[in-house]
Amino acid sequence: MEMLLSTKGITICLFFFVLSLAAAIEIPLSVSQLPTITEQSHTQVAYPFDEDFTIKCEARGNPQPTFNWTKDGKPFDLSSDPRIVTTNNSGTFVIQNRGIINNFQGKYRCFASNVLGTAMSEEIELIVPSVPKFPKEKIEPLDVEHGDSVILHCNPPKGIPPLHIYWMNIDLQHIPQDERVSMSLKGDLYFANVEESDSRSDYCCFAAFPRLRTIVQKMPMTLKVSRSNFIKERKPKLLIPPESAGSSSSVTVIKGGVLLLECIAEGLPTPHLSWVKVTGNMPKDEPETENFGKTLKIDQVTAADEGKYECTASNPMGSAKHEFHVHVEEPPQWLKKPEGGVYSVGTNLVLLCEAIGNPEPSIQWKLNGRPIDGRTFRGRISTREISLTNLQLQDSAVFQCEATNKHGTILASANVNVLNIAPLILTPDEENYATVVGYSAFLHCDIFASPAADVRWTKDDSIEPLSTFRYEVNKNGTLEIRNTKKEDSGSYACWAANSVGKRAITANLDIRDATKLVVTPKNPRVLKSHSILLKCQAEYDSHLKHSFKLSWRKDGAELPVNSTEGGRIILDRDTLFISSVLLEDQGVYKCVASTALDTAEAEAQLIVLDVPDPPEDLQLSENQNRSVRLSWRAGASHNSPVNESIIEFEENHWEPEMWQELIRVPGNDSTALLPLSPYVNYQFRVVSVNAVGRSQPSKPSLRYATPPAAPDKNPENIRVEASEPNEMVMKWEPLKPMERNGPGLEYKVSWRQRGVETDWNEELVKKHSLSVRNVPTFVPYEIKVQAVNNLGSGPEPNITIGYSGEDVPDAAPARVSVEVINSTLVEVFWSGIPRDRVRGHLGGYKVNWWKTRSMLDGKRHHPEKHFLTFVGDRTSGMIPGLDPFSEFRLTVSAFTSRGDGPESSPVFFETPEGVPEQPRFLRILNFDQDSVTLSWGLPKKANGHLTGYILQYQIINETHDVGALSNVSVANRSALSWHLAGLSPSTKYKFYIKACTAKGCGKAATEEGLTLAQGSKGSGRISDAVKPTPKFQPSEALEPGTEYTIRLVTKNWVDNNSIFEDVIETRGRAYAGIYEGISTQGWFIGLMCAIALLTLLLLTICFVRRNKGGKYSVKEKEDLHPDPEAQSIKDEIFGEYSDSDEKPLKGSLQSLNGDIKATGSADSLVDYGEGEHGMFNEDGSFIGAYSGSKEKGSVESTGSSTATFPLHA
Repeated sequence: MEMLLSTKGITICLFFFVLSLAAAIEIPLSVSQLPTITEQSHTQVAYPFDEDFTIKCEARGNPQPTFNWTKDGKPFDLSSDPRIVTTNNSGTFVIQNRGIINNFQGKYRCFASNVLGTAMSEEIELIVPSVPKFPKEKIEPLDVEHGDSVILHCNPPKGIPPLHIYWMNIDLQHIPQDERVSMSLKGDLYFANVEESDSRSDYCCFAAFPRLRTIVQKMPMTLKVSRSNFIKERKPKLLIPPESAGSSSSVTVIKGGVLLLECIAEGLPTPHLSWVKVTGNMPKDEPETENFGKTLKIDQVTAADEGKYECTASNPMGSAKHEFHVHVEEPPQWLKKPEGGVYSVGTNLVLLCEAIGNPEPSIQWKLNGRPIDGRTFRGRISTREISLTNLQLQDSAVFQCEATNKHGTILASANVNVLNIAPLILTPDEENYATVVGYSAFLHCDIFASPAADVRWTKDDSIEPLSTFRYEVNKNGTLEIRNTKKEDSGSYACWAANSVGKRAITANLDIRDATKLVVTPKNPRVLKSHSILLKCQAEYDSHLKHSFKLSWRKDGAELPVNSTEGGRIILDRDTLFISSVLLEDQGVYKCVASTALDTAEAEAQLIVLDVPDPPEDLQLSENQNRSVRLSWRAGASHNSPVNESIIEFEENHWEPEMWQELIRVPGNDSTALLPLSPYVNYQFRVVSVNAVGRSQPSKPSLRYATPPAAPDKNPENIRVEASEPNEMVMKWEPLKPMERNGPGLEYKVSWRQRGVETDWNEELVKKHSLSVRNVPTFVPYEIKVQAVNNLGSGPEPNITIGYSGEDVPDAAPARVSVEVINSTLVEVFWSGIPRDRVRGHLGGYKVNWWKTRSMLDGKRHHPEKHFLTFVGDRTSGMIPGLDPFSEFRLTVSAFTSRGDGPESSPVFFETPEGVPEQPRFLRILNFDQDSVTLSWGLPKKANGHLTGYILQYQIINETHDVGALSNVSVANRSALSWHLAGLSPSTKYKFYIKACTAKGCGKAATEEGLTLAQGSKGSGRISDAVKPTPKFQPSEALEPGTEYTIRLVTKNWVDNNSIFEDVIETRGRAYAGIYEGISTQGWFIGLMCAIALLTLLLLTICFVRRNKGGKYSVKEKEDLHPDPEAQSIKDEIFGEYSDSDEKPLKGSLQSLNGDIKATGSADSLVDYGEGEHGMFNEDGSFIGAYSGSKEKGSVESTGSSTATFPLHA
């Protein structure tokens, strides 16, 4: 069997050390020994409601002891009464509650004997109480006069204490008691003087015996009080103690008990009782009294309570006194008890017995329960000592010592066992022990021997005893190995020997790895209401896994395994999760791991951070007109120091209940001198701030009102505004309510024209503006505004310069010139107008331009003006977005906030050629196995004279991989189709077409297609534009005897839905004549009319949708296969310009007339302006706006970007 040691070495060492000091060694029962009383009864009460009464006496010894009893000092035969039931090998007997059992009352003593001696129990008193009863008697009525004293005697019957006495009437209502009427300790009812209201015939005394479960009642008593002819006033007279006891009496009390001294007096008026201690002081400053001061009570009496006590009963007529002499006595108590033990032959014996008590107890020695006869006893005997020398086996005996005084008897027994035996090893052989590294191991070898045995330990096969400092053999034979190591594992032997013989046993020791714990995080700091997860990582010996247990404790108290507080704290094996952390969650969390051999602990201190508690106890001091000192007591900081305190104020006149910040002070300050404004009724509060946040505000302070004063400051932000040229409106920021300083606030406004010697114009106003008319246009004025209230004026105001109303400029810029940068951009230069001709603050210059003629077709244009605004005093600006190859006119004018001045003389300029726009469309007319026929439209705008086209194509697939790009130059600028040969069968191609001028080539139109496989019949698409008015459309590009699909769709279609679709087959040449007259057939004409009407309806719907701004989102194939050469056509100067390519819908048919809308530009124009603001408002848009409407045929954006200005005028 493996013995597991889980206690630290020092604890075990101390335990066995204490055992080694015990004089009484328990002798194994296998060894002959004296009897020893192991259990006995004490005072026993035979209650009448119990079925039986048990009196116990148990003893051990070898040989088995026999039992005898005495009652009241005489032998008592347990077999003398059939109601006594005994048990074999036991001294305990049971008295059955049958019949009269009063004869069993008495004091019993048990004697346990064997051949070696006799043990004796203490006295056991059995009390057989009788049922208490009041005697049946006739009680005569008491007739007394008003003012007499009366005693109603109770004389309760005897019974088992405690006894409780009550005085009640026949209705069981308590008789009221006070200083005049009270009950004595014996239960009698005392009247210091009677009143007529005391007359009644049902004074009943009740005696209650709780242990007997009995309450008995005395016969009712009658008291008649008659009116007296005179008042019987008299001084007090003591009834308890009675006068017969004299002026003093003696009282004895047991130490540790309760002292009760009683004085009851009669007299008229009712006497008052008081107590003093004549010798020494009362145990308390205010003595404890009961029964309306008539009883003095002292609990837990000590020797210091001895002395003289005096009670005084007094009334206006006089007083009476009695003196108590208190003596404190105590029953016997042991100073030194005789202690037996095991003695070897030839040793000496000394037994001591000392006791104290008051009176001093007498000592009596007994041997085996009988008094020692000094004549025959071979040893020495005295009152407090017995001694024997050269003990022999026959000297084994039980010595008893009894100490007795009048308050009781105490008994002590000493078993003297004289033995001569070889060592007995009580620990089983081959015990298995285990402990962990670093702990102490204890290998037991419990030995009983007489004489004492010599004990030594060996390890493994060695015969040398263990003797290093880590090994220690305790007095009881246990081997302690301190600070164990792995190499301490092995087999150990315990050897015990004395003069009689020797014995040996073996023990096995295993050393396990110690348990280790780490809690992470170590000392977390968590914000209140956040969550925290503590994890306990454990390492332990694999042999101990079945006994391994893990628990969590908080501040020493174990946390329950199940979740607590509605799941807020959750324990799950090695983790502790706390959600919504509260302040009370702060503390030391300890992870405790235990195995059968050791215990390990690791802890983490959880610190909960929170905003501070609000400050408290706000006090105002040092009251001044402009300041007051505020003091406060900071609240708890909750583990985050207060960084600063914010002092806020509220005033109840201008903005009641609106708290505003006044000042901030460092966090360690708890007082601040507050700057105040006049004429404000303040109250203050404080907010503490730490790293977590702000506390709740403190409770407000008392209000503090400051007296009014003249203003301390004048209005600020004085400015002049005007809507008319001959007007000046002076405005300023009014004083805030807290800046008024007093009642009756007004503003004194002073002004005069700058540079003109004249007096100040003054006016007093209550509002914060003043309008002055009939002033010169845009001239400077000196302006002052001063605050004034009923108590005076503010400081001397500063002078502000302002201008009267503006007008439009009356001069035009001169020397206007234009420098052409490229085909769409020019730079304009001019000279500014003189300062005196501006007549206001110069806002900037406005450039107006309009297109007069296209140089491509010579066609003149209706003047349609556009403009750009350049802010500030500038002399040049860029004009973007012009039409290439066109003629323009341009003017420049200055402007103020009132409007534009006159324009300069027009300047003519021309823009050069540019690159063409994208061709309108690119179509595949016919696909064959190795060739394709392409058709394209003219560019929307040529922007110059066309020089030809560039046709490009390349192989593509459904991924991003593309083939090499091939180029074909079409020099004929009139060509709008091309047959391309040399292609690969069953191959997908992408085609590009660009229009070119002398300036370069424009953006490409694209299309994709798949060549036919070997042996397939060619197919293609032929598209013609159909006007809505004709009822039929001839198509001459068809092959005879070929099947075609005819589809009629609307212009700019966005899906594959068609108005009309049918499959036809052209006739062969041999049958052409049969159908020559079909156009004259009525059904055919009707069909064509229906198609035409339907087409017209659909075109109308599309036109309406287009005019409503409907745009179609186009998914372009260039997203997957971008044009390797396609780039945004960039201006020579502005690199940030880019245009979006317009690409056809993937896999869709082209519109019938090929009109594909171009995508508008989303150019950024930041670089057109100069200086900080350039030509833009705060939102980045141009200040200048273009005037006029779009030309017919102007480009309209259908992409996702929107141009910030039109690219074409």
